[in-house]
Amino acid sequence: MTVETGQAVQDFELTNNEGETVKLSDYKGKNVVLYFYPKDDTPGCTTEACDFRDNYESFQDLDAVILGVSPDSEDSHKKFIDKHDLPFELLVDEDKKVAEQFGVWQLKNKFGKEYMGIVRSTFIIDKEGVLQKEFRNVQVKGHVEKALNYIREEL
Repeated sequence: MTVETGQAVQDFELTNNEGETVKLSDYKGKNVVLYFYPKDDTPGCTTEACDFRDNYESFQDLDAVILGVSPDSEDSHKKFIDKHDLPFELLVDEDKKVAEQFGVWQLKNKFGKEYMGIVRSTFIIDKEGVLQKEFRNVQVKGHVEKALNYIREEL
């Protein structure tokens, strides 16, 4: 079952960059910015993560937490966080179960070659655990500002 705007998001459990178990329900009472990205330390993913980092305090001021999700390992996430001084958690989705729950693990095509991968997407979940906004097939430039403005103006 994939998520739908206006519906409660089914709780999930993943490991974070420190090897700790994290559940979506741990953040009930906060707005959650759940963003899926293809791979640690690649150009677009680094730009996006650094944009979230640079706006981190603004999200905190709106009672929002940022959670990044990719299929990368805990060790890869740790290195990515350390290299770019990221102040938020990155979650490990090696089996892609949560990516599939959100419908972002899809067939992609690059230079005529087809492969399965993460379609860069962000989901805004409100304090009650209800999906309020989807940003799918995101272009990195300006995206973090759109997510921030949505929370500021709509939640």
